[in-house]
Amino acid sequence: MSVFTPVNLILLALFFYLVYMRLRPATVPKLATTEPMVFQTFTPRTLKPYNGTDEPRVLLAVDGKVFDVTAGKSFYGPGGPYSNFAGRDASRGLAKNSFDEEMLTDVDKPIDKLEDLTDEERGSLRDWKGHFEGKYLLVGKLVEEGSDEAKEAGL
Repeated sequence: MSVFTPVNLILLALFFYLVYMRLRPATVPKLATTEPMVFQTFTPRTLKPYNGTDEPRVLLAVDGKVFDVTAGKSFYGPGGPYSNFAGRDASRGLAKNSFDEEMLTDVDKPIDKLEDLTDEERGSLRDWKGHFEGKYLLVGKLVEEGSDEAKEAGL
């Protein structure tokens, strides 16, 4: 009678597999972490570098609030479907459900007051704002360049 029967070979292979699984070093994947950001005041110009290219963080503003969307960098960072919103005030584009570049106000112009939005667009903006508030960290507020708040913040 031979020791090398199919059943014995399967049991031997299973034994080695279990020993390997038991003795192999456990590797825990390291999550990419960034230091927590202190709440601060931004102007359109100081927000712009936070586009995932110039700075590792990705921030965007919605209705005057600035959110750290770095956790969603695959969406908002370079090459992502919403990358044009990174480092910018995304309010008009989100309200109109348009990701076109022309929906963004130039950083050298005043912040868009969104006065011409329809009720439906305002509702859409509210929904998007709620989405960001529930999913991402609020890290600041967006204020007008040259405003008293900007001056107080040293901007």
